[in-house]
Amino acid sequence: MRQTRTIEISTGFFIILGFAALFFLATETTNIGAYGDSGGYVVTASFTNVGGLKVRAPVTMAGVDVGRVTAIRLNPQTFNAVVSMRISNTYNEIPDDSTASILTSGLLGEQYIGLSAGGSEKFLKNDSKIQYTQSALILENLIGQFLSSKASSGSK
Repeated sequence: MRQTRTIEISTGFFIILGFAALFFLATETTNIGAYGDSGGYVVTASFTNVGGLKVRAPVTMAGVDVGRVTAIRLNPQTFNAVVSMRISNTYNEIPDDSTASILTSGLLGEQYIGLSAGGSEKFLKNDSKIQYTQSALILENLIGQFLSSKASSGSK
């Protein structure tokens, strides 16, 4: 009877330890701490195609996370995608003529926004609009263009 009670307690402790390890892994691999960050300023950029960009995707500059995508919506007048991103207050001296590009991490990885610094002496601030953008490269479109160019050159 005493040995059964000891086995039950140690099994329960082992299960609790397993759940704690799973919780730790889930929070570390998803970077859940960055999702609740509400500090910073919001800027927008307009793209003709955002591909698979998602809300909460990173915004980077020179490989360093400087913010997150907060919203993606369609402009009904221009039919372009307008992306809102929150930039951390730590990075408050980004030139206002910087370029925003939608990039992919790896060949088939997730998409994110990469900022390239411009040369202006004025800086982005809350509600600024990034004028210079480069839309996402869609792999299927590139393959289709390659195949059609090969087919047209092969028929000659």
